[in-house]
Amino acid sequence: MNTYETVSEAVNDLIKRGYTTDFSLYKENDCLICKKTSLRLAPDEFKIDEIHRFEGMTDPGDQMIVYAISSDIHQTKGIVVNAFGIYSDATSSKIVERLSRHII
Repeated sequence: MNTYETVSEAVNDLIKRGYTTDFSLYKENDCLICKKTSLRLAPDEFKIDEIHRFEGMTDPGDQMIVYAISSDIHQTKGIVVNAFGIYSDATSSKIVERLSRHII
């Protein structure tokens, strides 16, 4: 697995490797959503291929996780960028739980 120094480095490399759909957490409907295409993925419709965690060495606001995900059902690969630590959303949902259980 590749290691990256910054979030932007990780995102740019993942895009080059075909992870081109930009997904966001949509907790109200418990899914991932691509706002550009309106594609929605339920927790059981994707798998997490890679996780890249970035610790904010000087700023806790820099604590981010980049997920590379894929969905055979929807034939897509994409990226989810989410905060963790003090800036993460404590809201409980299946989608957050699905992503969180892969963090070591």
